[in-house]
Amino acid sequence: MALPAQRALIITADDFGLHERVNRAVERAHRQGVLTAASLMVGAPAAPEAVAIARQMPSLRVGLHLVLADGAPTLRPAAIPDLVDSQGRFGDDMVRDGVRFFFLPAVRRQLALEIRAQFEAFAATGLPLDHVNTHKHFHLHPTVLSLIVKIGREFGMRAMRLPFEAQAPVWLRPWIALVCKRLDRAGIAHNDYVAGIAHTGRMDEQVMLQVLGQLPPGVGEIYCHPAESGHEAISSGMRDYRHDDELAALLSPRVADAIRSAGVRRGGFADIFASPGRPS
Repeated sequence: MALPAQRALIITADDFGLHERVNRAVERAHRQGVLTAASLMVGAPAAPEAVAIARQMPSLRVGLHLVLADGAPTLRPAAIPDLVDSQGRFGDDMVRDGVRFFFLPAVRRQLALEIRAQFEAFAATGLPLDHVNTHKHFHLHPTVLSLIVKIGREFGMRAMRLPFEAQAPVWLRPWIALVCKRLDRAGIAHNDYVAGIAHTGRMDEQVMLQVLGQLPPGVGEIYCHPAESGHEAISSGMRDYRHDDELAALLSPRVADAIRSAGVRRGGFADIFASPGRPS
């Protein structure tokens, strides 16, 4: 695998396909702004529209945003009864679910089925798979990570998000280091750091400029949740997200100037990490 440039930056929109307002924001932010990548929720209501938009913008690098918590599954709930609640949705008690993933083989088998189904759904779009990440960073769980690496290889997965931010608590850092080593051993490319965890839902122009003004060496990923304005929340878990401020940041001339001044290489994971046989 070719090495990336000394400093490189990936700017990603998560939850692509969750809502039409998200899809329109992703399109605007890529065509008119600094967005280079998007992570697709294959089972979300507006996913077909998102795929159609992505096909019209081949320079937008699209990855799979695996949903295993606080969302709808791709499989029928009857096929994964131990993973979903009475409404047929994944719950948001990730500690409880994480324990069950680790200790209960039957639950683990259903988890593998759902992960495979989401990879299959992405493959069916015909879009090149730029990267993989998970809703709420659930791939930090060892069982989830192992299954994604094992199944993802069958679908050409070559890159994953490493959710390490400078403000990460001290107790989390050893585990992040282990995740990093597991990805390296598996030959899966990853960023060195992210920006977006501490300011989730609030990656406005001011925050973006602060991040861009102090980029460390290595490959960084700034991820955000842009959407056009609307009267209702995109989802119940994002009622306090400032989606339109995040879209404005991606369209901001000041942000674009700061990226140019930083002199970083930009793109998706496929652009930053050249595939075998391709020049870097």
